[in-house]
Amino acid sequence: MQFVLVIHHGSYPLPGTPQAESVSEEERKSAYADWAALNGMENVAGGPPLGLPQHATTVRVENGSTVTTAGPYRDAESAVGGFLVVDAEDLDAAVAIASRVPQARLGGAVEVRQSATYW
Repeated sequence: MQFVLVIHHGSYPLPGTPQAESVSEEERKSAYADWAALNGMENVAGGPPLGLPQHATTVRVENGSTVTTAGPYRDAESAVGGFLVVDAEDLDAAVAIASRVPQARLGGAVEVRQSATYW
């Protein structure tokens, strides 16, 4: 069986935010070492780290037209169903691909975030 692990930060500061400065260098190095160990496991394959939610673009299709909204998808009743990794020339090209995902027109949404590197 295969599982997708969607990681929520909880109260731990997001990388690249002012709050992240409160994390000691020792704690930061320890966390990165833990991630390196996980990434070295044969049965674990990680996806690229997501950019921050405020940099997301949410895509919906309404009445056959693609509608974009700045920011993350917000619906407390909706569950994350998975993710796709897309190589695209720019945000517009990524939005065009996102608008083809069925959930974009079936009452859900697709959140587009540029991949980011924090370490």
